[in-house]
Amino acid sequence: MLKNLKYIATLDRKGTYRVIGWEVLHSLFIAAPSGILLIIVRELFAEHPDVDKVWRVVALMLILLLLQFMVASKAMVTSNLWVYGLANKLRIKLGNRIQRFSLGFFKKRDPGDIAAVLLQDVANFEGIFGHSVGNIAAALCGTLLLSCFLFVYDWRLTLCLLAALPLVYPFLLIAQYFVRKLGRKQIAARNAVGAKFLEYIEGIRHLKSYGQVGDRNDRLNQAFDDLRKKSIRMEAIPGPFILTAGIVFEIGFILMIALGVFYLTTQEISIPVLITFLILGYNLYQPLKVIMVDYVILQYMNESLVRIIDVLELPTMETGTAALPDTCDIVFDAVTFGYQGQPTVCDLNFTVQAASMTALVGHSGSGKTTIASLIARFWDVDAGAIRIGGIDVRAISQDVFYGMISEVFQDVYLFDDSIYNNIKIGKPDASEMEIIEAADKAQVLEFAWELKQGMHTRVGEGGSRLSGGQKQRVSIARALLKNAPIVLLDEATASLDPENEFFIQQAIQELVKEKTVIVIAHKLATIQQADQILVLDKGKIVERGTHDQLLIQGKTYSHMWTLQQQSKGWRM
Repeated sequence: MLKNLKYIATLDRKGTYRVIGWEVLHSLFIAAPSGILLIIVRELFAEHPDVDKVWRVVALMLILLLLQFMVASKAMVTSNLWVYGLANKLRIKLGNRIQRFSLGFFKKRDPGDIAAVLLQDVANFEGIFGHSVGNIAAALCGTLLLSCFLFVYDWRLTLCLLAALPLVYPFLLIAQYFVRKLGRKQIAARNAVGAKFLEYIEGIRHLKSYGQVGDRNDRLNQAFDDLRKKSIRMEAIPGPFILTAGIVFEIGFILMIALGVFYLTTQEISIPVLITFLILGYNLYQPLKVIMVDYVILQYMNESLVRIIDVLELPTMETGTAALPDTCDIVFDAVTFGYQGQPTVCDLNFTVQAASMTALVGHSGSGKTTIASLIARFWDVDAGAIRIGGIDVRAISQDVFYGMISEVFQDVYLFDDSIYNNIKIGKPDASEMEIIEAADKAQVLEFAWELKQGMHTRVGEGGSRLSGGQKQRVSIARALLKNAPIVLLDEATASLDPENEFFIQQAIQELVKEKTVIVIAHKLATIQQADQILVLDKGKIVERGTHDQLLIQGKTYSHMWTLQQQSKGWRM
């Protein structure tokens, strides 16, 4: 756990040292009045008590109390600002790290699990450690200081009190073992609930149609029930060991009293010394009892830290520092790639000339989307290389690279913000005139002005308040505003009604002017003017050429064209 805390604390070294300093000072101020109290006890049992001295000590304790209040306030503010600032840096670091992973990471990991790391695991660290910093300092420094005071009075009784510490530790180790083991299961169950609930919300339309909502949704109910059971076990099983450790402290205090009474009867100690140990001996255990509970909770927090550090140390996609290429021709050089060991495209070799259109055609699963994703560098190739302007994409600075590419796919995602701000994502520093111009070219204004708030209408999460065609137009406007030299199109009109298809085709014509365009074609009629058509089958190029050339060859493309032409005459 200390190793993990040290790893996280390096995000703010100066802040960490500052917090430690204030918390140590605060713990000393907490322990000091108890030590000074000994002077009063000793004086009261003196043969001729010095009342003035007692009042001076009382005044000193009052001054220390006021100083303690000020130091406590400063320590609390400093530690809270540090912990919440550290959590903020941790979330930003995680966010920056996650955006550098390939899409393969998101395919392997459940989205709910990734969100849990960023939100719940960091929140665990933030909440638990933020409230434990002061207790840890008080237990370590306060116990040490009080022990020193007590050693001055009688080392034997002090050792009797401290002897309980090693006896308590085995119970803490057992509790720690169960918290680790059960904590992992509880966190997994918690993440499963998040994933199942997200699935429930996203699929509620379909669940309603089959009457599988509410109590009838067994998958969600089972996830909630599993979380309840695992949460109870995590609390109930380590609990008795913590209680037993507390009892050991109580026994240690009772044994100290018995030993003290024995020494008193043999006149080896005086009454003031015994009273001192009765007052301060019990106080010695108080911070230890608090940290004992904190120690177990910190083990649960440590499981969250393990998950956070695991994400932070996962390898990211390689990236170089090369600047913007001179041209935007795209070359696939013996490219091979597969998902989870299954090859999807094999030994691909082709060139997309700058300012030209290349269409990718083929049956479902032939590798069209994979090629577009590799160009966009959502994944890195397993073998071979992809070059833009003669430079390997892995050598180009990530910021430069992603500034070169715009994508318009069928599955459009809009953020829960205004139409205006969703378009502005394409170029955050764009002027209002530029955004309106892009919206006009993408045919967004055709429907936006009809809405009550116009361009400032919120679109809902994922664009839920807009139709499919309207979302596509906003997506194209975003790409137009970005004005990237390379455009990837997964034919955006494949599932739209004729009116929306007409508007979007107009918008696409504006988007692809003088651009290097790669289009995944479903409707072959839309790519007749493409400079190059690549026909794919099982991850390999089986035909290439222009529309007219491929028709003459009379192979796969020609057969697909014939089928699509025949389907136009179908009637229900």
